Amino acid sequence: MKTGSAVAIGVAAVIAIAAAFYMIDVDQTEEARLPDVDVSVEGGNLPEFDAEVGSVELTGESATVKVPDVDVEMKDAEITVPGIEVTPPEDAGTETAADN
Repeated sequence: MKTGSAVAIGVAAVIAIAAAFYMIDVDQTEEARLPDVDVSVEGGNLPEFDAEVGSVELTGESATVKVPDVDVEMKDAEITVPGIEVTPPEDAGTETAADN
């Protein structure tokens, strides 16, 4: 069941990323320009630290515990699944009356 959930989450992430690129229409309206800057710098110094840290060790022990013995019966069932309808932005090459 974990593999099926992981695959479903992965597919949902891919669909969300694809939809994000499909739903966004970005047009550059002005060229970028870096500012004119004169910089004068001197050498610096990074801080130094002394740190003492503890250690963590993971160990394993053998233990006997009671666990349930569950049998799962798989059967087909008809269910309603969510859907999605995507409407992209209008094409940037077409002008509307509001653009004029």
